[in-house]
Amino acid sequence: MEMLYNSDSFAVVVFQLPAGAGAGSLGAVGGVEGREHGGYEIVDKFAGKEIFISGVLAESFKIGVEELIQKSTPSEEEIDDYIERFSALMQQPLVLH
Repeated sequence: MEMLYNSDSFAVVVFQLPAGAGAGSLGAVGGVEGREHGGYEIVDKFAGKEIFISGVLAESFKIGVEELIQKSTPSEEEIDDYIERFSALMQQPLVLH
């Protein structure tokens, strides 16, 4: 687990598990046999909601972030705007534990 991004509006954490992680583990979701797998947890701090994305959606998220970074050094506002595109998918209420 590694914090990738943290602003006043959003937080993004990546979960990566090595190949061969158990079938009951988080990494099994959307993973491909023989490859590292996991996903991203995206938290909307203002809405108090979160989502865990994996597989194709996680890969799309990663590619979008990489494209944003390749064009220029994005501002916090530009990154937040990109992440906000995923807010409509967030249904899980944020619970602190």
